[in-house]
Amino acid sequence: MRLILLAIIAMSFPAMAREDMPAKAWLENMSQALREQEFKISLIQLQADHIRPLVYIHGKVEDEEVAFLEHLNGPPKNAVRVGNTVTFIEHDQPAYSVHSNRIQGVIPGALADDVSKLEEGYQFVLGGRSRIAGRPGQLVRIIPTDNNRYGYQVWMDMDTYLPLRFDMISGDKQLLEQLLVVELLVLDEVPAILKEAYKQEWPPVLSQSDRDGGEDWQFSWLPAGFKVLIKDQHRLIGSKEAVEYIAISDGLAHISVYVAKAGEAPLPEELVTRNGLSLATERVGNAEVVAVGKVPAETLSRIAKSIMLQ
Repeated sequence: MRLILLAIIAMSFPAMAREDMPAKAWLENMSQALREQEFKISLIQLQADHIRPLVYIHGKVEDEEVAFLEHLNGPPKNAVRVGNTVTFIEHDQPAYSVHSNRIQGVIPGALADDVSKLEEGYQFVLGGRSRIAGRPGQLVRIIPTDNNRYGYQVWMDMDTYLPLRFDMISGDKQLLEQLLVVELLVLDEVPAILKEAYKQEWPPVLSQSDRDGGEDWQFSWLPAGFKVLIKDQHRLIGSKEAVEYIAISDGLAHISVYVAKAGEAPLPEELVTRNGLSLATERVGNAEVVAVGKVPAETLSRIAKSIMLQ
């Protein structure tokens, strides 16, 4: 039945009509496909010299989204999403759950959301076509409107609109990270593993730290489109002292900011890795601010300098 429906959809969008579709319409169709369709994708994540093979399965059970992510190499490491709850299952620690509408580390959540939210920081440009995983794909470039973030390229299957490849590109056009689908299967029905995941009783969502003693740090500057998602308190490994944690994002780029009392040991001023992950530190009054994310180091430094205590 699903194959028949896909054939009808394909007939409803003939080649000429698809050629006339603007870039944003392609992304909107992909967003809907990621939320509504039952599928299984095998993909590899490429980061510098690191290769990580993954399997991602998605479907709907009783009209609720359910997804499963499996890491194929190394110790067992899986993630399950039922609705807006994601549970992480790892070999060396008890399973735990968090509130989230996507499993992080695979397909960026913004691509399955309202793509209009990305227009504050990016513009969408239609590219060419290429064959990926045996399927014809349409390229859409997601180009930053400033120098404060990296650009992205996404190829979509022309029949299902599901993603086939996702690249993160630096300002000088260097490939920093890639998600490459090697097999895409559109399923006729919800797989058993998702039905079982829906029935399973997962650990309750972790409550956020008690912030009664937390300080109200604010930013005087953030790049266009970036918003504060989380304010919390963390305890860093090897330290008993709590640090303020602030998560900000524009939907594609995610930045973590840590604020702690200044110590005697000097911190690295800047770090840039080959997969685009950067780190910058700044002294703000008697506090040390560390910003980490896959954006240019200059952006992190400016964000860290702009923090202030209300």
